[in-house]
Amino acid sequence: MNITSKKPTIVYKGRPLEYFDAIIPRIGASKTFYGTAVVRQFEVMDVFSPNQSQAISRSRDKLRSMQILAREGVGLPVTGFAHATQDIDGLIETVGGAPLVIKLLEGTQGIGVVLAETYQAAKSVIEAFRGLDANILVQEFIKEAGGADLRCFVVGNQVIAAMKRQGAKGEFRSNLHRGGNAVKIDLSPEETDTAIRAAKAMGLKVAGVDLLRSNHGPVVMEVNSSPGLEGIEKTTKVNVAGKIIEFVAQNAVEENEDRSSIKPFY
Repeated sequence: MNITSKKPTIVYKGRPLEYFDAIIPRIGASKTFYGTAVVRQFEVMDVFSPNQSQAISRSRDKLRSMQILAREGVGLPVTGFAHATQDIDGLIETVGGAPLVIKLLEGTQGIGVVLAETYQAAKSVIEAFRGLDANILVQEFIKEAGGADLRCFVVGNQVIAAMKRQGAKGEFRSNLHRGGNAVKIDLSPEETDTAIRAAKAMGLKVAGVDLLRSNHGPVVMEVNSSPGLEGIEKTTKVNVAGKIIEFVAQNAVEENEDRSSIKPFY
């Protein structure tokens, strides 16, 4: 990246990337810092992006995400966070005691997520994680969800596809790559509204919102700024990628009416 006030540019394999109307960020969790820097550079160059760099950064910080969603009144599982381990009892009590879920803030795709079924197990896991100086969230366990969650794919102000993911036998995590399976579903109006509000609160125009069905309504587990496409397209038969491109093309043209066409780069 050439960061200058006169003509900021991005160079890829020796070739300056110029004359773009829009980009679609697809940033892996391990590349968040550099990936968001690249998106920011495109923003400096007045290139349209459905997900702005700040929104992507928000979504990658689990604690910040929960705080933003809580401020907006979006349904959440009861969540606790602490830096020190002097009051583990109080932290566990905050979420209603065991069983409870312990999550590494830096974890992705179900990695670093532990179900502690007893108080002693919860205390041991929290002490172990904090002994490694790992930041964690502690959440209530939504037993009634039965190891299933809802992946809602939001584009713009619509949920364009939704599927129910069911964890493998004996597995409370529903991630497909961990052996779970998925079926297409129709969301309730409350679930649709929750997914859209969650994406909007994070500032994302393209997002995968994961919900759990709890006794007190739908609760948001995560808002993903680079959700996978293969699983939901295969399950719902919806051309999700095509709908993303249609949304980006329409909005890029509206923001850049003086440009004649969208010029994709492969």
